[in-house]
Amino acid sequence: MRYWLMKTEPGEFGIDDLAARPGQTEPWDGVRNYQARNMMRDEMKQGDGVLFYHSNCDVPGVVGIAEIAREAYPDFTAFDPDNKHYDPVSKPEEPRWFMVDVRFVRKLRRTIALSELRDRPELEGLALVRKANRLSVMPVGLGQWSFILSLE
Repeated sequence: MRYWLMKTEPGEFGIDDLAARPGQTEPWDGVRNYQARNMMRDEMKQGDGVLFYHSNCDVPGVVGIAEIAREAYPDFTAFDPDNKHYDPVSKPEEPRWFMVDVRFVRKLRRTIALSELRDRPELEGLALVRKANRLSVMPVGLGQWSFILSLE
């Protein structure tokens, strides 16, 4: 089992949106970064843990736990010219972009703010706390996962 942190903007799709979906599950579509795509496509497995992170908001931070419900498959939004994630180069027979399904596990009792996570020796090496890190999907080590959740 591996662990991940997945960022989303709560105004677009937040933890409450995931909890309200049928089966509390939703495709994680629209990832258009090759490094993030490769992690989703090649490394994420069903049952992996996900720290659900709200970004671009008043208090960015970890707000919940989810899990990978379905392993990578082609991101169909890339094929739809009416979708904001459309990519004319990506074709169903040769998909460029992939997505996974994410299932809600629970909301945290409180937001664990990014400001609390910075400069913690326990999180050394965590991509989230590095300056200028813009990835929306990143790996989290078991020790980092446990430490972050211990702050709840």
